[in-house]
Amino acid sequence: MTDADRLAQKRYFLIVGVNMLATAGAVLGLLIAGRSNSWEGSVLGGAILLSALYFMAVVPRAMARRWRTPKQS
Repeated sequence: MTDADRLAQKRYFLIVGVNMLATAGAVLGLLIAGRSNSWEGSVLGGAILLSALYFMAVVPRAMARRWRTPKQS
């Protein structure tokens, strides 16, 4: 395995890890919102859920774009 392959593998695992972290945040938000007895807890859970979904949609794509292999002429 070359250095480029190892680097690509590390970057792939980082992107997958970010997706897993965002999924865990979304589940946490659902649990907080679902088990809450007050509207403040529901709002907090919803905010955590929405931020985790945004994180899941934006961050891995930005990481992949930043690490894209440059085009060769």
